Amino acid sequence: MAGVQDPDRPRASHLTATLRGDVERVMPLELFFDLVFVLAITQCSALIVAEPHWSGMVKGLLALGVLWWSWVGYAWLTSVVDPEEGTVRLALFAAMAATLIVALCVPGAFSDDAVLFACAYGVVRVAHIWLFILASRDDPGLRHSVIGLAISTGVGVGLLLLAAFTDGLLQGGLWALALLLDMGGPLVIDSSGWRLVPGHFAERHGLIVLIALGESIVAIGIGAEVGLGPGVVTAAVLATAVSAALFWLYFDVVALVAARRLQNAPEGRERNEIARDSFSYLHFPMVAGIVLVAVGFEETLIHVDAHLHLVAATALLGGAAVYLLAHVAFRWRNVHRFSRQRVVAAVVCVAGIPVATAIPALATLAGLALVLTLLIADERRRFAELRDRLRRQLATG
Repeated sequence: MAGVQDPDRPRASHLTATLRGDVERVMPLELFFDLVFVLAITQCSALIVAEPHWSGMVKGLLALGVLWWSWVGYAWLTSVVDPEEGTVRLALFAAMAATLIVALCVPGAFSDDAVLFACAYGVVRVAHIWLFILASRDDPGLRHSVIGLAISTGVGVGLLLLAAFTDGLLQGGLWALALLLDMGGPLVIDSSGWRLVPGHFAERHGLIVLIALGESIVAIGIGAEVGLGPGVVTAAVLATAVSAALFWLYFDVVALVAARRLQNAPEGRERNEIARDSFSYLHFPMVAGIVLVAVGFEETLIHVDAHLHLVAATALLGGAAVYLLAHVAFRWRNVHRFSRQRVVAAVVCVAGIPVATAIPALATLAGLALVLTLLIADERRRFAELRDRLRRQLATG
């Protein structure tokens, strides 16, 4: 009879998550979602600039780590589900709003806004787990992995909420423990249950590197607000050259080879562990290095004729070193080749930190630009034939 539902017929759920399938491209909603992280990354660098001491740097990096891990979760999620279909679109909009609140709270995440930060962050992570549970209804392996992730997520969020009611070293220790346990969860969870689309996953991480590099350009603009004298203009050009070198070092070959390695890995545990190690873990020091370099840019443009204080010098040169060493580990994890040139460049950057505290900031920035330029030139000379062959192979599929 019309209007009467057959009791033996399964009732359709209004809460759905359409699986992504083999769609490789990053979709517009994912790009829109990532725009929130432009503000989040800017807020982390602003926290370090506002508190130019070691404590400020630690706080900024802890906040960045927490935000990074939430972004990583959504990168894995949208490599399983279609972000523009079913319940997922509305849930992502809600997660964006919560992430925006988290980003706005970053400057006060260790003081007045600590509780709001922890609660908003909890909303972001709960929405992520809930969507993954929807997506794993018919996939027992994925469901098993999601339940394990939910446990480590709950522990991490709970520790951040506890930290909101403390201060000083205890608060910092709870933050570090929360991040360690949350990020460490996938190391003990059965990795065979995860699902991902390799091309999409690699491209998504490349785009977040671009977002971080964009924040370094924003830092140049913020620093230039002191006035456009010859020194500031020169510093802006040099900072742009450094950002361009960081871009070149990632996107010229390394990212392409890593994407191909992920694509060619057997589906299941091996592919998932490469994705976890190379992208979820090793991209964090890359992004963190760029953020620290951006802090150095801002301090250099503000104090272009003076020398950098130790924290700012460490941010600029140490950030570049962290970025380069992350590339070394990234290359080793993917193709088991050691980049001696990038290690040497990282060592030169670290060795230059004491010098940077005694010479004009403009000279330090020029030195960093020179080191990175020489590194690129040396790699092109040494590996020109290999580089061209790899790019041709990747271009032809």
